[in-house]
Amino acid sequence: MSTARLPEGDWIQGITIKQPWTAAILAGHKTIENRLRPVWRLGLVLLHAGLQIDRPALRVPLIARTIRSRDLPTGAVIGVARLTGCHQDQDGSPPCTEFAEPGRWHLELADVQELALPIPARGQLGPWKPTEDLVAQILQQLPNLRP
Repeated sequence: MSTARLPEGDWIQGITIKQPWTAAILAGHKTIENRLRPVWRLGLVLLHAGLQIDRPALRVPLIARTIRSRDLPTGAVIGVARLTGCHQDQDGSPPCTEFAEPGRWHLELADVQELALPIPARGQLGPWKPTEDLVAQILQQLPNLRP
């Protein structure tokens, strides 16, 4: 069996997001992530569920409907997505999605893939580079993942 070698370097990065927001992305309803700063680089991102849960968000009807019956793992990579763009809604215009926060940068996410098994990992604020071991574990679950 031949295994194609992936490019070395920064072909994938991690992004840490509090639950239940990460679960809403995996459910396919939340297609943007709100951030204070614009995008770093387009491409693949590991969706890392941070250690904290945004408890007030669990009482928001939109979130409750979106994540119904979903587990909320924390401290783990639980999916992968493609970061396709970044924008801010213009002042006075309607929000791009019901999840958009005014005045924030909206990271546009597509091609979301959920991992069958969460992979415990440490994240951080802002983009972060995953270890080779973490990427190898991701590829065991998503063997066709490519830049």
